[in-house]
Amino acid sequence: MSLPSETTDREALLVELVDEQGRATGACPVAEAHTAPGRLHRAFSVLLFDAAGRVLLQQRAAVKTRFPLQWANTCCGHPAPGESVVAAARTRLTEELGIQTPVHEVGTFRYRAGDTVTGRVEFEWDHVLIGRFDGEPPQPDPAEVADFAWVRPEALAAAIEADPQRYTPWLSGVLTLAERSN
Repeated sequence: MSLPSETTDREALLVELVDEQGRATGACPVAEAHTAPGRLHRAFSVLLFDAAGRVLLQQRAAVKTRFPLQWANTCCGHPAPGESVVAAARTRLTEELGIQTPVHEVGTFRYRAGDTVTGRVEFEWDHVLIGRFDGEPPQPDPAEVADFAWVRPEALAAAIEADPQRYTPWLSGVLTLAERSN
């Protein structure tokens, strides 16, 4: 007898609300934080580099509630209130792509962006983490990732400038912080 697989309603999970300096102020469900006009909350974005200096991108799955099918950094998400950003990022790398590798934080930035397709809003205090990984992601989760690609950072920056609608609105900020420290 097989048991049904356990699924998590990611929209019901709690995120940590923050003030304009990134200090924790409370919590609310993911769905509430992303309902217009949006509530400023803690998030993370991971960008992995390979030995050749390329970055690993993912195309977000079509079922994503925010910015579906747009190209983004390697993975992203929200730490639970009080959870370590690094620990949360490592967990999401495994969940989304089947990758286990060390990551470290290189900075933060704040952004707000509305998704015209879904009507949701991103208003995030984003911690950018980078790490090293070589090879192909062993187990991309199709509910999270539609596709992936290794890209040279300079080619990515030019592509974002030429066709910004293909990319998530936070990707440029993530790339800028990652390149400064890599």
